[in-house]
Amino acid sequence: MSLKQQIDNDIKKAMLAKNKEELEALRSIKSLILLAETEKGGSGDISSDTENKLLVKAAKQRKESADIFTQQGRKDLADKEVFQLDIISRYLPKQLTTEEVEVSLKQIITEVGAKGPQDMGKVMGVATKKLAGQADGKIISELVKKLLAG
Repeated sequence: MSLKQQIDNDIKKAMLAKNKEELEALRSIKSLILLAETEKGGSGDISSDTENKLLVKAAKQRKESADIFTQQGRKDLADKEVFQLDIISRYLPKQLTTEEVEVSLKQIITEVGAKGPQDMGKVMGVATKKLAGQADGKIISELVKKLLAG
């Protein structure tokens, strides 16, 4: 079942349960998918990889918004963003722990034959593709720097 179909089913369930907050979050996800499908030059269908990228971006936006609202003392708005982030997270691939990311990066460094910090670009290119949607790019970058420096 595609992500779009799964979200449509969940929207129906949320409507039947009269769960407004969940319905709003699901509709925002569906809106992202529909926009991507109807984008200029698009074929009408999007790959699961593209769907994951959309979800990761939406999750990141919700997290940043929640942080900003928390800093400004707007707990009501922060809670809403956190709730939407929880809904989006249901559809994201399982996030890897820092230890799991480090193990994967060590394998990638061995595969590409990286020797030091000058090879960071090579490693990052492979790592961002391999770990897409499973780990934050910032964490990957920090770990690659640490591993290549040592």
